[in-house]
Amino acid sequence: MKLSSILGLATSLFSVAQAHTLFTTLYVNDVKQGQGDGTCVRESTDLMHSNSPVVDLSSTDMACGVGGTIPVNYTCPAPAGAKLTFEYRESPNQAGKGFIDKSHLGPVAVYAKRLSVPSEDAAGPGWFKLWGEGYDMAADKWATEKFMATNGLISIQIPTALPAGNYLFRPEVVAMHNVTPEVEPQFYIGCAQVFVESSVTGNLEVPKDKSVSIPGYLQKNDPSVTYNIYTDEEYANPKKPYPMMGPAPFVPAAVLSATSGKILRQTTGEIPDTCLLLNGNWCGVEVPAYKDNQTACWTSVQDCWNQGSACWAQQPASGGRNCDVWQGKCKDMDAHCSAKDFSGPPAYALKSDDFPPPGPIPAALNVEDAPLDTGSSAAAGAATATTGSAGGTGTAVPTTSSEPIPDFTPKPTQTAKPKPHCNGRRRRRAARRHQ
Repeated sequence: MKLSSILGLATSLFSVAQAHTLFTTLYVNDVKQGQGDGTCVRESTDLMHSNSPVVDLSSTDMACGVGGTIPVNYTCPAPAGAKLTFEYRESPNQAGKGFIDKSHLGPVAVYAKRLSVPSEDAAGPGWFKLWGEGYDMAADKWATEKFMATNGLISIQIPTALPAGNYLFRPEVVAMHNVTPEVEPQFYIGCAQVFVESSVTGNLEVPKDKSVSIPGYLQKNDPSVTYNIYTDEEYANPKKPYPMMGPAPFVPAAVLSATSGKILRQTTGEIPDTCLLLNGNWCGVEVPAYKDNQTACWTSVQDCWNQGSACWAQQPASGGRNCDVWQGKCKDMDAHCSAKDFSGPPAYALKSDDFPPPGPIPAALNVEDAPLDTGSSAAAGAATATTGSAGGTGTAVPTTSSEPIPDFTPKPTQTAKPKPHCNGRRRRRAARRHQ
């Protein structure tokens, strides 16, 4: 029943390699999503090597990291035009301990892929780049060096004309320090499952030269892959520009109006209101109630411990701190049953053990980075051309929600009177009634 042996095993698994890095935590409009890190994030499932890089360009691990083809339980909602921030950690279960070793120099990029359903395979075609940066010759800095200054926080804006639906957002950090003709770069990647809530609907048409397959978008002999930071950059005179990996960034063209102006909301993959506590993508729910019943009391205690065991079994690489928090609830229930208090469950405050952000959350990098692809159609059949004062064709930003993103972080609760941790739908309905 006790979790001490499981906890010991979990602790031993976190002997991860130093100097490497892992995407652990998602923020939407500066709000951390879920509890305990990793909510809505496809992380490496290999806890012993969770921050180890992917080095095989042909592997399906290139899509979302080791185990990243398997979807997680929850998808986080974000309004059109929202800012997404991806937190990388050198030590996945220790926030604020660094982003990546200073010797690991290379480019950084963010890709996206639209999914028909959250369970769709990440590997394969349909990926496009939202933003990317390599070697800044004027500043004499690689992109990784710039994100060392932000403590591993990388922010991008969701294009306002991106059609509503399920997406994977994929940050990509690349280390070029070991590149030789025989050794490929190190890729540190993960994916966030996000539902973009927008009034823009329809097909997403990405130009062929900007739509890529992952794996497949890079080849072993590409100049961006074989670039040697020592012979090509550090000691070269003059220094050679770095040829950025992958396609050019894509931003869908703004449309004149949405089809109906109605915002398409997420209906599946939401964090249930019945969750009392989260640890990544594990959800703890209240145990069955009992009254003056010894057998039912101990049955509920066992239910609590079983949920705790599931929490440890499902912990992401960022850790199981909230599994410990849940264990406190089980111990308290055990004590009440042992004291012959057979009515319950007793009130117990569950307070999430969350790390704060490692520093100020930076502004989005791609707000003015890439031009709109005016040849694409984000909302098929939704837009019509208008004539401006000069007789030209005009475009406008699509209708988007004016309401701020709800705080989806679960709140501490008394388990005797469980309250939903995530009232996203109720808050949105209330907001619409007051508009």
